[in-house]
Amino acid sequence: MKKLLKSITIAEWLIWIASTLSVAVCFFVFGNTQYLYLIGAVIGVTALLFVSKGNPLGQILTIVFSIFYGIVSYSFRYYGEMITYLGMSAPIALWALVSWLKNPYKGNRSEVKVNTLSRREWLLFLAAATVITVAFYFILQALNTANLIISTLSVFTSFAAAYLTARRSRFYAVGYALNDAVLIVLWSMASYENLTYLPIAICFAAFFVLDAYGFINWSRMGKRQNNTQKS
Repeated sequence: MKKLLKSITIAEWLIWIASTLSVAVCFFVFGNTQYLYLIGAVIGVTALLFVSKGNPLGQILTIVFSIFYGIVSYSFRYYGEMITYLGMSAPIALWALVSWLKNPYKGNRSEVKVNTLSRREWLLFLAAATVITVAFYFILQALNTANLIISTLSVFTSFAAAYLTARRSRFYAVGYALNDAVLIVLWSMASYENLTYLPIAICFAAFFVLDAYGFINWSRMGKRQNNTQKS
């Protein structure tokens, strides 16, 4: 644990503290008593911090966050979010955990080896994402899901983020950032009806910052790892 905490830089601590404080302040200012939301948000922020560092611990926390988020989504009839996170994001996060543990960078299990996808895999990924999104549209429509179009778009971005994370691509962060943007809109709409959900929108705004940092950090990791292999 001591080694794990030392691996977090000052900048990363500042990002984590600012993210958790923004969610907590919003939670208490609006008199929210659903502490499950707050706990889930803190777990999610912490998960993304470790994912941005390429640490497998981030995937373990992602699985836990998916369970919390699935429960919250069910409470507002965002069935797409519930099904996506419990039925897709959590299982893929488990796959990602196994993949990351099997592909450490030079035996260092706290840092995954960054991967580059081939053009063929990108095409297969886009085809699979399209098929899954179309299928989910009709499933969510049948379930009378709130905000159907945005919920369906969230399925696409969630799949993209989860798949690219499992495949150890730095573009996982782009997928997550797009998903964050969609979910900020989705939960802002929910907040318009009930301010209880505003901390969740703020939570995904914090996630967006962490995912932007994740893309930058993974790009650095990839360059460093490639340069080390060449030398």
